[in-house]
Amino acid sequence: MTPAAEDPFSRFTDVVGAFEDVRDLLGAPNKAVRDKVIDRLDEVCRAFIARSPFLVMATAGADGHLDLSPKGDPAGFVRILDDTMLAIPDRPGNRRADSFRNLLENPRIGLIFVIPGKTETLRVGGTARIVRDRALRESLAVQGKVPELAVAVHVERAFIHCPKCMVRSGLWTPDAWPDHAAVPGIGEAMVRHARLDITAEELDAIAEREGLKRLY
Repeated sequence: MTPAAEDPFSRFTDVVGAFEDVRDLLGAPNKAVRDKVIDRLDEVCRAFIARSPFLVMATAGADGHLDLSPKGDPAGFVRILDDTMLAIPDRPGNRRADSFRNLLENPRIGLIFVIPGKTETLRVGGTARIVRDRALRESLAVQGKVPELAVAVHVERAFIHCPKCMVRSGLWTPDAWPDHAAVPGIGEAMVRHARLDITAEELDAIAEREGLKRLY
C-alpha cells in the first residue's frame, strides 16, 4: 500500500472502498438496464455502427496504463464482418501507435460509437487483434488509399448507453457550446508540453513536410 504521505488521494476524507457502498447510494438498476447487454451485434447495433462516423477506442497495456484513441471517417467506416466481428481501419496519424502497442500486450478493447446529433451512444467491448489481410484492407480503402493495418474486434458485450450525458453537456446544441478561443491549439500545446525550442508555426511546417497532416 502506498504510504498516506505519497497517496495522491490523501486529500480526500471520504473515499468509497466497496461497491456495496456505491450500490447503497445509487440504488439498483431496473431489469431493462440490467439485462440490456448482449453478446453480439443485432440489428440495432448494426444500424448504429453503419451511421457512426466517430468512435473512441480504449486499450490498456501490460502496465495497466489506459489509452483512449478517437477514430473518425465517413459514416459506416467500421466494417461489420459478422454478428461478433468488427474491423476498424487505421488511418495516418502521429505514428505513436499507443493502441497497437497496448493490444500486442493486452488484447482487451472497448469502443464507444457516436452519431452526431443523436444523444444515445453504443458501447462495445471484447478482444482485438491487429490484422493485415489484403482483401479486408482493400475493402476499407477511402479515396483510393488502402490502410496498412486494421483492428479486428471480437465482440463480447454490446449495449446502447443512455442519453443523459449528451443532454447535460449540450454537446449537440450549438447555443450551449463554450467559447474555446482561449484554449491553445495542438501546435502550441505540443510546443509547451514537449518543451520545444520552436514556434507552433515551425512545428506545423515540420508536420506538413513529414506528411503528418495527411488524412489518407
